[in-house]
Amino acid sequence: MRLKLLALLALVAGLLSGCGYNQIQTTDEQVNAAWSEVLNQYKRRADLIPNLVQIVQGYAAHEKEVLTKVTEARANVAGLKATPELINDPAAFAKFQAAQSQLSGALARLLAVAENYPNLKADANFRDLQAQVEGTENRIAVARNRYIKAVQEYNVTVRVFPNNLTAMLFGYATKANFTVDDEKALSAPPAIKFDGGGAKPAQTAPAEPPNPLKQGY
Repeated sequence: MRLKLLALLALVAGLLSGCGYNQIQTTDEQVNAAWSEVLNQYKRRADLIPNLVQIVQGYAAHEKEVLTKVTEARANVAGLKATPELINDPAAFAKFQAAQSQLSGALARLLAVAENYPNLKADANFRDLQAQVEGTENRIAVARNRYIKAVQEYNVTVRVFPNNLTAMLFGYATKANFTVDDEKALSAPPAIKFDGGGAKPAQTAPAEPPNPLKQGY
């Protein structure tokens, strides 16, 4: 009786392996691991922002709009529940991506403001935070790229025959992936406006300041 049970289990295992079940499990776990790293890097960036805003505010009190937008964007990201299930919900994933893109744009503009304030650029704490943000943006780019590749492999796995039959049987669907269509305008230089102090708005469009976040996307 025991031998028959073992033989049946072996047969079932062989069938599941042959129809792609094990491969689906492997690629699904790879996606989950890649997604966890994406969230880890996004959280690291969010944790740096309050200190960065505080320092910039000390030197550039006139930049209220820029400071407000980055603070609001961070709050929007914090309000989203970035759970593992998010990657299985295309609508929720798109909302999450839009919020992160908004924060990326706001943060880029916040760092670009420093170009107009020499004392701020010379502040050691600001330079340290700027370097950390730049490093985090690079880590985000790497983590996102790994996630994109992991999702691509998983989606191919669940769509090819006969794996697609197994995927339908066990409820495995394709997962949402990152896009860059909504990030094309993130690197536009900010319009620097001064509310007081006798400063006059520029008559011509200012030269585009170096954007430390451009290389991250």
